[in-house]
Amino acid sequence: MTRERPAYYELGYGEDFGLTALTERLSRPGSATGPAAALGFAEELADRSEGEEAVELGEDARRLLASELPERVLHTVWLASTGNAFDPTGHGMTCRAWLERISEVSTARLRQNKGSCTPPPARPVRDSRLCQAVVAELRVTAPALEAASPLPKLVDCLEQVVTGADADLGMRLLLRALKAHSVPVPYGQYHRLLALGRQFGFPPGAVHDGLAITWPPVGAASRQGINGDFGLSRLARQFTAGWHYRTPREAVAAAVKADGYERPPGSEAAVLLEDTRRVLDPGLSDDAITVLWLAATDRGYSIDRFGLGGREWLEQVAEVCEEHLTEVAPAYVPAAPLPVTGAGDEVLREIRGMSPLAASTAVSPDFHPLEGATVMEALEQVTTQVDPDLGFRLLLRTVEVLRLPLTEEQYTRYQALAGRFHYGEDHLLFSVYHLVQRT
Repeated sequence: MTRERPAYYELGYGEDFGLTALTERLSRPGSATGPAAALGFAEELADRSEGEEAVELGEDARRLLASELPERVLHTVWLASTGNAFDPTGHGMTCRAWLERISEVSTARLRQNKGSCTPPPARPVRDSRLCQAVVAELRVTAPALEAASPLPKLVDCLEQVVTGADADLGMRLLLRALKAHSVPVPYGQYHRLLALGRQFGFPPGAVHDGLAITWPPVGAASRQGINGDFGLSRLARQFTAGWHYRTPREAVAAAVKADGYERPPGSEAAVLLEDTRRVLDPGLSDDAITVLWLAATDRGYSIDRFGLGGREWLEQVAEVCEEHLTEVAPAYVPAAPLPVTGAGDEVLREIRGMSPLAASTAVSPDFHPLEGATVMEALEQVTTQVDPDLGFRLLLRTVEVLRLPLTEEQYTRYQALAGRFHYGEDHLLFSVYHLVQRT
């Protein structure tokens, strides 16, 4: 973060905020566009979070007011950000006068919390490195933005805001212009915008929400952007004690939508479907599938107590995945798993190395216990008959559930396997790092 204040996401923002949140609200179809209605939206925004959001709204307005930007520039970027939905000059005001009114709304709300509140001076972000980075992205998208917007010299005006007023607000106004004009943003540029947003302290939603991202095809073999666990082992983790959905199917439906901000819609469903299909292929017994599920969920959803076999349950999971993919990624084609030569033997060695410790434990020891030895046998089966990658992820989950201690040497070997399977950096940190016994 470039300012003395905490990052915006640390302040609790999960989406856009400040002046650009107001322009987004004004741009929505069906919104009233007169001055009274527009000021009403500003007052609603300033009142959120018990008046705390008035801070960002007022500071954004004052950053522009404190600059020497000409009226033409302020007017152009305002219209671009709202998608031409509200033009203050059509109601007898300059854009600068309109920003003064927004600043006054912010100050009035802050004084409800503290009567003697005096708005602090504007604190523009003028970091040259950040300015250059925003300008670079602006110039990359300039041809598409100019083609989508009838506003003259829009790109030049946005650049003047970045370099002459505030890089932080300039970045958000660029994003608003892209969103308001539905400008397609290539996947590579989207990743750069996300990374740049993080430097400003934006929550990911401030970049992602409403942006017309050109996503690559969904493919289960691509794990770019996954943070932590994924697929069947991740789904099982979400069914540990305390899961709160009304039905198990609703819980799966929520899980398959967890693509995050960096992956194409349908990515998690595709990875989960690939795991599930491999397990459902002939070879693995229904009993083994049931054991693997019960262990990985720590009996959080005891399918055997509801008369469900493991195979029947996973068929329901596959159905939910297919329904979601039909909706968000109808062109999805299952991807072949990445070949990892020799990994099966390595995973087996790690399972067998843990088996003596697991034999003295049980999953859910106080409620229909499942012997650790039985779980390790099922892990061997899934590793040899289905997929060593999934076998290793379920081993990690079992080690976590049974709280089996790891040596530093074991953890180093786990890291090497995780690298071979292309897991994200946080996969082990989220699962078994805390179980390492350090000397």
